Amino acid sequence: MNRDNLYYHEHGGDPERRFSLKKERLLDFSVSVSPLFPPLPETAFELFGVHKYPSIDGKGVKDFYSGKFGLDDETVLPVNGAIEGIYLIPRALGIKRAVVLAPSFFDYERSCRIAGAGVRYLKLDERQQFALPSIETISENLRDVDAFVAANPNNPTGTRFPKETFLALASRFPDKWFIMDEAFIQFVDDFPGASLMQDVRAFKNVIVVHSLTKFYALPGLRLGAVVTHPDIIGTLLHYKEPWTVNVIAEKVAGQLLHCGDFERDVRMLITSERAKIFKELKEAPGISLKGYAANFFLAQWNGSTDLDDLLEYLINKGIYVRDCRNFPGLKNNYFRFAIRKPEENNYLLEQLQHAGKKAEAVVK
Repeated sequence: MNRDNLYYHEHGGDPERRFSLKKERLLDFSVSVSPLFPPLPETAFELFGVHKYPSIDGKGVKDFYSGKFGLDDETVLPVNGAIEGIYLIPRALGIKRAVVLAPSFFDYERSCRIAGAGVRYLKLDERQQFALPSIETISENLRDVDAFVAANPNNPTGTRFPKETFLALASRFPDKWFIMDEAFIQFVDDFPGASLMQDVRAFKNVIVVHSLTKFYALPGLRLGAVVTHPDIIGTLLHYKEPWTVNVIAEKVAGQLLHCGDFERDVRMLITSERAKIFKELKEAPGISLKGYAANFFLAQWNGSTDLDDLLEYLINKGIYVRDCRNFPGLKNNYFRFAIRKPEENNYLLEQLQHAGKKAEAVVK
């Protein structure tokens, strides 16, 4: 594969552009959404009423966050997917200097730079499995900035950012913004306790960005919210465009209030399959597992000096994983794969193990 012509900000789930392959022919492990079909009735599309305007403030999405998580309406700002919130916040708050984790989701950095902010990396140490640095190290890196952007779990490393540490930092630096992306928080074993959404009233400088597209397997519907203190919601509204949440998203959000069985099934499946994958691959030749707190694994290919060897092998087997070499700090043959259904995971495991053994035999 020729990487010279790849757009630096390409999305992982785009095999058609990268490899000229049709998605329906692949098991796409590059996109980290729930492996179960969305919890909607077959007649759902008759219910949307697209001939009417949605509410100007995304009330259907706001009602979901209130009903599902018990949040006050005035702490919830519905957005057209978490990505809208990620780009809105630096612009609305006038952020001038920000610290972001590296490796992490590129749009944190991009949104800050577009808003005119300078960005500095707080690098996660590969030798420490990309674990979060000590609170003292983080504090030292925050001295001359006005915002800190992080994620729990972090994407693509799959490592955790304990909310107690985040809140302690927010208390220590009340004059700085602390922005947490919780796009994958519903996949962690200790949700909802691990989430910051219930803590925003007590911290005016804490902002949570949450997504519904990952856990509920709805990436085509941009659904999410910014959750923060009501005063900050007011500031964001001065900069947010109206009508960004469409009527279908509002109606679907209402349906998601009644899918407790789906939520239970997803968590059971992810927990079970995560353990199985870890057990099968922890000693596999050519593969080194890193973070896996959410519904995906970060892994490193050690079977050869070039990750392309593995990617091309998997493509020939009808499997697509996320090449992570465009993330700062992950150039050394890192890739990410999502947890899918058991039979699909079994096929991926079989091919990863075969690729590792094949590479091992070549070395010998």
